[in-house]
Amino acid sequence: MNFCEKDYGPYRIYAAALEAHERAGYVAAVVVSRRGGTLDDPLEAFRDMKLANGYAWPSPDTALGFAVIKARSVIRGEPHRLAC
Repeated sequence: MNFCEKDYGPYRIYAAALEAHERAGYVAAVVVSRRGGTLDDPLEAFRDMKLANGYAWPSPDTALGFAVIKARSVIRGEPHRLAC
């Protein structure tokens, strides 16, 4: 599993590239947390463990890139999908 963290405004994006089970490649996954009163108290705002319906990306970097782009898109353009 490959993993990265990125801050985006009041949110922290946790992106992962997970090895696909049914075929070769990597599945993109993401969790977005909104920071609470402190960095020790994040609130989960969005989670999708099989982005793009579990599409198997050819490399972990491609899967991670897609996960980060999707998280930013949800934060900016689909705030109704965020739990907090």
